[in-house]
Amino acid sequence: MKSYSEWKALSETLTLHGQAYINGGFQPAVSGETFDCVNPATEQLLTTVASCDEADVNIAVANAREVFKSGEWSQKHPRERKQIMLKWADLIEQHKDEFALLDTLDMGKSINEMVNIDVPDAIDCFRWTAESIDKVYGEIAPTGNDTLALISHEPVGVVGAITPWNYPLLMVSWKIAPALAAGNSVVLKPSEKSPLSALRLAELAVEAGIPAGVLNVLPGFGHTAGKALALHMDVNVLAFTGSTRVAGMLMGYSGQSNMKRIWLEAGGKSPNLVFADCDIKKAAAGAANAIFANQGEVCIACSRLYVEKSIKEQFMAALIEEAARFQTGDPLDPATTMGPMVDAAQLQTVERYVRSAVEEGGEVVLGGLPEYVEGQGFYAKPTIVDKAHNGMTFVKEEIFGPVLAVCEFETEAEAIALANDSEYGLGAAVWTENLSRAHRVSGQIESGMVWVNTWGEGDSTVPFGGVKASGNGRDKSLHALEKYTDVKKVLIRL
Repeated sequence: MKSYSEWKALSETLTLHGQAYINGGFQPAVSGETFDCVNPATEQLLTTVASCDEADVNIAVANAREVFKSGEWSQKHPRERKQIMLKWADLIEQHKDEFALLDTLDMGKSINEMVNIDVPDAIDCFRWTAESIDKVYGEIAPTGNDTLALISHEPVGVVGAITPWNYPLLMVSWKIAPALAAGNSVVLKPSEKSPLSALRLAELAVEAGIPAGVLNVLPGFGHTAGKALALHMDVNVLAFTGSTRVAGMLMGYSGQSNMKRIWLEAGGKSPNLVFADCDIKKAAAGAANAIFANQGEVCIACSRLYVEKSIKEQFMAALIEEAARFQTGDPLDPATTMGPMVDAAQLQTVERYVRSAVEEGGEVVLGGLPEYVEGQGFYAKPTIVDKAHNGMTFVKEEIFGPVLAVCEFETEAEAIALANDSEYGLGAAVWTENLSRAHRVSGQIESGMVWVNTWGEGDSTVPFGGVKASGNGRDKSLHALEKYTDVKKVLIRL
C-alpha cells in the first residue's frame, strides 16, 4: 500500500475525462451542457462533466443498435469475446491505482477500501464473467423421436444500464461485464455523482479490442439521460441499481415504451440478528463493519440491529469498542476508515434522520449530528442510536449513511418477525453458534441474501440481489447472464 503522500502526489497526475464516450470516442453533450464534479473531501472542483440528455441517448442507442446488428461483437466467436474481455481485465489491473484514485476523489470512498475491495473485485468480475462465456450451454428438449427441439440463449440487443454512486467501478462492472459477455451492446448512464471511473473504463474497453459503439457511457442526470434511456424504443433491457422510488418509475417507463425488461437492484434496510449464543466479539465487529463500511453508503448495510435482551448490555459495550475503529479523515490516507458523504445533500439526509431518531425517543450512544464546516468536506459521524423500535422513521426508511438503530428481542420468533417487518428484502445477517438456528432463521428471513456469522462476503460465483421492494433479478454468478439473454426454441420435425 502506498503512503498518504504517494497517493496525494499520484492524484495530481491524473487525467480526468469529463466528456461522454460514444462510438469509441469522447465527445461533448449535444446541448453543450455540463455539470461540476466535486471532491466531497475538499469540496473542490475536480472537472466539469458532459450533461447528456435525450439527444445523446438517441445517438448512443443508434450506434449500439447498428454495431449489434453488424454482428461484429454479437456474433463474434465466444472464445474471441472471452479473450478480449480478459485483456480488458488485464488493462484494468495495469491501471488499478488510477481506478482506485478516481473513485476515491469522485465520491469519497477510502483509498484502503478501493485498493482492497472495489478494484480487485471489479477485476475478478470481468475475468470470471469472461471465462463463463464459452461455458454456458444450450439444451435439447425431451420431445418425441420425430422432432428435435433446440433451446439456445441469444443476446437481447441493446442493454441500458443505470448505476449508482456508492461503488462506481464495481457496480458498473456487475452490469456491463455479463451484458457484454452475452454479446449485447451497452449504453451506460453512471451516476452524475461519480461518473469518472466509468468513462475511463470505456476507453480501456476499446483499447482491449471491444468494437466502437458496443459500450457507450453517457454521464447525466436521472430525469434527463436516465429517463430517455428507460423510454427508448430500441433499448431491449434496462438494468438498474439505486433507490426503490426510482426503480418504480423505471418500471412505469417500460410500460409506456416497448415493455423492455427492467432488472432492479433497489433499496435496502437490512436487519442484523444477534442471538445470545453468538461469539459476541465477532458479532460486534461484524455489526460495526456492516453499518460503517463505506460511510454506511451501502445498499446491504445492516442498519437495523436486533440484539437478544439477555446479552444486550455486554454486546453494546463490545459494539461501541469496535465502532471506534471507524475514524473519519482524508480518504487518500490509507489509515482513514471513513471518508465523507458523497455530497452535501447526502450529509443533510444523515442529519435529518439523526434528528428524527432523537425526536422519536432514540438515545444516541455514539456519534450524533454531523459538525459540518464549509470547505472541509461532507463528513458524518459513526452514529449508534439505542432504544429504537420498528415504528420509528429512521428504522423504517433507508438512510444510506452511518446511522445504526439498535433494538432488542427476547425470542427467536420475535427476532424473525422484527426482521421481516420491512418493505425491503435485500440482505440480512444472523449471528449464532447454533447450527440448527442458523438454518432455521436464515430460511425464514424474507431476503435475497443472508449472511451467517459474517456480513457482505461473496465473490463472483454467488448471486447478488433482493426480494420485495429491494428489486428482482441478480447480479454476479451465472444468474446474471440470464438477465441479458433471450431463450429461443427451434423445433425441427424430422
